[in-house]
Amino acid sequence: MKRLAAVPTERVHLWLMLALTFSTGVVDAVGYLGLDRVFTGNMTGNVVLLGMGLAGAENLPILRPVLALVFFMLGAAAAGRMLRRGPEGWSWRTSLALMVVAATISALAVFVAVADVQGDEVLGSITTSALAAVMGVQAATAKRLKVAEITTVVVTSTITGLAADSRLAGGDGRYRARRILAIALILLGALAGAAALNVALWLGLAVSAVISIAVAVIGYLRHRHDRSLAPADGATTT
Repeated sequence: MKRLAAVPTERVHLWLMLALTFSTGVVDAVGYLGLDRVFTGNMTGNVVLLGMGLAGAENLPILRPVLALVFFMLGAAAAGRMLRRGPEGWSWRTSLALMVVAATISALAVFVAVADVQGDEVLGSITTSALAAVMGVQAATAKRLKVAEITTVVVTSTITGLAADSRLAGGDGRYRARRILAIALILLGALAGAAALNVALWLGLAVSAVISIAVAVIGYLRHRHDRSLAPADGATTT
């Protein structure tokens, strides 16, 4: 913890959001490959899949992309409402939101280990909806933290920024390192999630749950440390 305390808070938040970006790659791989081709974090991909499915494209689902979209929005709305009542940056509300994410993914890892979510349409849809809801919570939490260029759930804007702000485009290359890391980590997360499916459906979710727990705990400890160093009259974050 002493070594962590020496790292600037902004850098800690960046690392934590990058860890969640990797976790999103894992979850989306599990959702797409293990839960009937649906993204639970990447809503851009989900909307495209839904459009193609509605057009009658062969073997593309409609129900689960709709459920994922609706529950992602509900999760984001619930988290946004809770977080808006507190200060910007990390607070106990941030830790609570991320613990909800971690606890839900942990529960789902156990659930898919004991239930036939791939063979039962209803159970599969419940799993998809729950995953999408907590990904919405995660995305809203990351948005509230305002770590530049890191949303944790999508990298299209990150890729755009990397190219548009590059020296090739006449830019200064600002945020290049974190953008490259975000792109690489969501790719590696998807690779890890797909590989985990070769063992069991629950394994990828378990990996994501462990990451989410670590992020929530480290973020909380850092927030508590920062509060302990703040002047008494300025330490009233909620």
